[in-house]
Amino acid sequence: MPRDEYAQRLARHKTRADLQARRFDRIADARLVVFIAALVLAGSAYMSWLSWWFLAAPILAFVTLVFWHGLAAGERDRANRATGYYESALARLDGQWVGNGEPGTRFLDENHPYAADLDLFGPGSVFERLCTARTPTGQATLAAWLLAPASADEVLARQVAVEELRPGLDLREELALLGDEVKAGVHPDALAAWGAAPPKPVSMTVRRVADALAVLALLTLIGWFFVGTGPLPFAVLCLVNAGLAWWWRPRVHQIVATIERQASELDLLADLLTRIEQEPFQAPRLLKVRDALLGEGVPPSQRIRRLAKLAGRLEVKENQLVLPIAALMLWTTRTAFAIEAWRSAEGPSIRQWLTAAGEVEALNALAAYAYENPDDPFPTLVTDQTIVEGEGLGHPLIAPDQLVRNNVALSGDLRVLVISGSNMSGKSTLLRTVGVNVVLALAGAPVRAHSMRVSPVMIGATLRVQDSLQAGRSRFYAEITRVRQLVDLARKAPPLLFLLDEVFNGTNSHDRRQGAEAVVRSLVDLGALGLVTTHDLALADIADRLGPRAANVHFEDRLEDGLMIFDYTMRPGVVQHSNALALMRAVGLEV
Repeated sequence: MPRDEYAQRLARHKTRADLQARRFDRIADARLVVFIAALVLAGSAYMSWLSWWFLAAPILAFVTLVFWHGLAAGERDRANRATGYYESALARLDGQWVGNGEPGTRFLDENHPYAADLDLFGPGSVFERLCTARTPTGQATLAAWLLAPASADEVLARQVAVEELRPGLDLREELALLGDEVKAGVHPDALAAWGAAPPKPVSMTVRRVADALAVLALLTLIGWFFVGTGPLPFAVLCLVNAGLAWWWRPRVHQIVATIERQASELDLLADLLTRIEQEPFQAPRLLKVRDALLGEGVPPSQRIRRLAKLAGRLEVKENQLVLPIAALMLWTTRTAFAIEAWRSAEGPSIRQWLTAAGEVEALNALAAYAYENPDDPFPTLVTDQTIVEGEGLGHPLIAPDQLVRNNVALSGDLRVLVISGSNMSGKSTLLRTVGVNVVLALAGAPVRAHSMRVSPVMIGATLRVQDSLQAGRSRFYAEITRVRQLVDLARKAPPLLFLLDEVFNGTNSHDRRQGAEAVVRSLVDLGALGLVTTHDLALADIADRLGPRAANVHFEDRLEDGLMIFDYTMRPGVVQHSNALALMRAVGLEV
């Protein structure tokens, strides 16, 4: 069971974290002892009680301990990250994940036909529940899959890959622990665009001249102090190098501006590509990704790591102690020239590497979700008809102990369900349940259902259309604008699944009935299928006028001891009563 496995791994990493913390502290104590001993020996040597050679041993010991201390710090931090990783995994199983993950708010477009309506992004969203990707590219790939339903072949390929990755806890753990924390705000498109831009390499002659001047400057400095050549040669070289650095400065700045902002991402990308290159994938989709990487000769991980090292050399500018020597040796200038040479040779491949890494991360995110929800099946993809059928459909973000499942079937002649019911009875939740499960299904993920059959469809919804004071737009205008967007989508392929919530609720009853029927009929005539909710019982007549292409269903409620009781179970037919007055009285209104 996922919970048992996560708990065992968490306990193991906690034990390891404690051991590494104690090791870190012991080495720190040893460093202090050695340092004090070195001070004592230095004092004794100063007083001529001992030879200065006695300092060799503590100095060597101190340097060794500094190295070990760094290793211990890395192991301690890695163990702590592993502990945090499995604590987060258990929190997801316990429903305590809201606000602790990556919300993906930057991917939300209010004009998208369903993203906001189905709570795909933001705190407590579908994306936050799914996303375990470390890199911005992986997050963007997962977001793109949620925003654009895939073809049947693509969905099936992702399902096979996710099924292979599902038991891969070790792989997911290693990917999660790669590198240090990376800000999700870093945009990989800038790195890819930098690599794809037309190269402007510096000639090899110029690079050799820069290298020669750097060496000569260092030699003249050594000659001044140790050989007696005097300061003049050194001063001349300083002036020459300073002049060339100033001359090349605009070009150097242009070269390093982008790569400096992406430096923190490069090591993580290199580690991620290394792990992907080593994994013995079997699924065709995963093999395609890995073969695309390994079919280029030198593995991309090594090439990216070379760029990461060059970018790391630019950090010397931040070290005030070595900055004078770095300036003397044209360090930044020569590094910039090396980076531009790298870009000329490797830059066009960056986007392909980012895409490959992002795809594996996105598939791993779906695999983690599949592993943590073993009772959720993959849907069956249907290509010979337009269909959305789910038995025991539930919303994947509702806690299991509160989840109420319903059956939904839209196929063949039946194209529309008109859902009536009281306020708070579950109508909108059903629309979101159907919509989110179709999004998951067509992204390649399991669905929250006992079983599901679905064909490739585009989704359009009106659950969260709102007015805009800044745009001078009423809610009704926003709704009819969205409905027009859905009608336009219905004219394209694939067919549209529409989810209309309290359709045209912002206008009078006559216009609402006439407009709603006309829109639904138009959508059905265009080959769409969907669900329409209303608490206006007059709109239930739409189903009668559409004949076999529509059916009425409803949600009920009952009043017990002054409390409204909802069972959230969908039933056939039209609801026979409303709870609006009872709810008004329940909150103290005299009606």
